[in-house]
Amino acid sequence: MAETHDTAVRPERALLVGVQTDKIPKAEAESLLSELGGLASTMGLEEAGRMMVRVRERSAALLLGTGKADEIVAAAKAEAADSILFDHQLSPTQQRNWEELSGLKAYDRNELIIRIFASRARTKEAVLQVELAQLEYSMPRLAHSYETLSRQRGGRYGTKGSGEQKIELDRREIERRIHEIKEELKDLRRSRDVQRARREKASVPRAAIVGYTNAGKSSLLNALASADVLAQDKLFATLDPTTRRMSLSKGGSLLLTDTVGFVRNLPHHLVEAFKATLEEAAQADLLVEVVDASDPEAELRMEATDRVLREIGAGEVPRVIALNKADLIVDPAFLEGWKERRPDGLLCSVKTGAGMVELSAAVEDKLTAGSGELHLRVPDSDYAMVALLHHDASILEEGRDEEATILRVRLPERLESRFERFRVEG
Repeated sequence: MAETHDTAVRPERALLVGVQTDKIPKAEAESLLSELGGLASTMGLEEAGRMMVRVRERSAALLLGTGKADEIVAAAKAEAADSILFDHQLSPTQQRNWEELSGLKAYDRNELIIRIFASRARTKEAVLQVELAQLEYSMPRLAHSYETLSRQRGGRYGTKGSGEQKIELDRREIERRIHEIKEELKDLRRSRDVQRARREKASVPRAAIVGYTNAGKSSLLNALASADVLAQDKLFATLDPTTRRMSLSKGGSLLLTDTVGFVRNLPHHLVEAFKATLEEAAQADLLVEVVDASDPEAELRMEATDRVLREIGAGEVPRVIALNKADLIVDPAFLEGWKERRPDGLLCSVKTGAGMVELSAAVEDKLTAGSGELHLRVPDSDYAMVALLHHDASILEEGRDEEATILRVRLPERLESRFERFRVEG
């Protein structure tokens, strides 16, 4: 009988290194290191071990002192690690020095997140956005790609050697490709703007589902809009915005958009690259912020979400807070704590359906907040406006006279100016 061999590729083993500084206290550093473990798992890395280091004075060469660096390298080799993964940004020089010191791959949280996004991108826009982030991240690291450059001595006086020439050629090629991608993204954004203008012309209200990655945003979209969007228990399962129509109980409908999840210390290149996608949140009438209420660090994640929302100009958009996964909370005190700390939040569970009716009502109430009750008389010549009312307003009473439709309605504030000419005293 022929001998069989396991030909499966062994996953990359990474030693995870957390960094504590004067600005990053121990508890936060440990929390971030734990999150780094989740990111590594999402990327399919095998964890070889974890280390926490305290950095009092940063080193330009290695971020930390040589003694601690030697400890990290020794630990990585003892655990047969293939790479060292830092939960702190490494400069191009530091990354190169770590790889020379250890003989292993070395990279940071930013590069890991970009790699995860690259593995998740599916649509043309997402693929382009991730490629843009990758290129902008790699530009200052070009020299890192050519180890022979530092040993180069050839060439005539005043000329550049082959290594330097290669870097310059690659830099120009990357700059050309960055420009090309930005132009392609402009075209895609113009198309998105046209679609958005059509929605605005139809006066359909819009809400964006936002929140930390893996909080249950796609599942909530499915529940509220009877949709079938892919929902996975993975970080960054959704990169592309998906919009579905949600029917409102008082009449009309709402366009509900699922957006990319947030994470602490999201690389700036990715925030910039995905700004067009995140504009769905900035230009929405309402945000539905989804929180994993069972997570002990949920409030830290809410703070990270709020930072990104402010960065993209969505900090002042009205918000409904959905405290999802309440079914996983077993400690009554923890549950009561939510009610005390976040009385504006709605405890719910997309999985069991608990609290979903109340959440839908809260979304509807928030959208119509400030709406006044109006009496309108719409002539038959403007009957299309009656159809619009049925689509976007709450019809409380409807009747007719010989030439017009008489209505008592609760109208969203954004529509009041359009119906002012039909207003009559009740």
